[in-house]
Amino acid sequence: MKLTPSIPTPYYLIDETLLEHNLTILKDVKDQSGAKILLAQKAFSTYAFYPLIASYLDGTTSSGLYEAILAKEHFGKEIHVFGPAYKDHDIETMLPFVDHIVFNSNTQFHRYKDKALNAGKTIGIRINPEKSTQDAAHHMYDPCSITSRMGIKLQDIDSSIFPACSGFHFHTLCQQNADALEITFKEVERKFGAYFKHLRWINFGGGHHITRADYDREKLIKLIRYVKETYQLEVYLEPGEAVVLNAGFLVGTVIDIVHNDFPIALLDTSATCHYPDAIEMPFRPNVVGMDDEAPYQVRLAGGTCLSGDNFGVYGFPQPLKIGDSVIFEDAALYTMVKTTTFNGMPLPSIVRRDKKGNDTVIKSFDYDDFKGKLG
Repeated sequence: MKLTPSIPTPYYLIDETLLEHNLTILKDVKDQSGAKILLAQKAFSTYAFYPLIASYLDGTTSSGLYEAILAKEHFGKEIHVFGPAYKDHDIETMLPFVDHIVFNSNTQFHRYKDKALNAGKTIGIRINPEKSTQDAAHHMYDPCSITSRMGIKLQDIDSSIFPACSGFHFHTLCQQNADALEITFKEVERKFGAYFKHLRWINFGGGHHITRADYDREKLIKLIRYVKETYQLEVYLEPGEAVVLNAGFLVGTVIDIVHNDFPIALLDTSATCHYPDAIEMPFRPNVVGMDDEAPYQVRLAGGTCLSGDNFGVYGFPQPLKIGDSVIFEDAALYTMVKTTTFNGMPLPSIVRRDKKGNDTVIKSFDYDDFKGKLG
């Protein structure tokens, strides 16, 4: 992969051609199914790309006040917001510009219902279908787990929320295919279907890997059409990862090599600070040029004092050298939104690669960004 030598590492590189490939797929799903698709900003909030994304999608979904303001300032179109709980200030600030507000409890629904309706907003409630489709390894990402605080169970539905409640929201998936959504919706339909007659819309949430090569888009389209035709409901999807899947990279440089169980290449980037899902999920991100069958095996490690700050063991055809570039793939999602300056680690710059292959730094960071959040 060609890099621009004059751009210092570390940096995130977002490739517009790859991003537009995903957006084209999502628009095709929209066109064939009649659904509306929103960008889940919690996965990707780099607003320099919002105009491009907005030209394909219908709006955004926000996890709270600041994401909602960002959507208002830079995206436009429909603005949806869901938060586990809102403060009075959040509601007062968002009401002038958001379109749909989803509540997580009967208490919050009743607390803010009148204000929202008087402001001309549509309001919904998040439901918990209590149907897990994820494996145990992803327990912390399972909104249907027994420890989940997300959504109202059928037994706790307060029928007095109708007809003020115009929509149901459920989000139970994590990097899953349409079969998991189909299983989940059947449970939603079985448990909550009697309430559909009160609704105008239903939101299937996120976690749909729609742009993945093996994703069953025909099954998704068929399900959406069924819901629209059977219940006359507007259907929303709010993917985050799928929008930027495989469209970004994290570029670092080898700054030293030490030895323990394997050769360990120390990088000027960090899993802990710059690619935290590699540790939280956990998973090993792919690297450009890797070959696990190759004879040279090396552990790629970050530059912080955390012993576990490493990306994993990789194979390469030739030994890495100090000064070599290391390019991690699929680094647009849940990276820039989750970066930290732990240990005073510098934040990576953000680089846009246009459709002609030209790279431009659109944001860089320095000491002031580290200092500014501390006092």
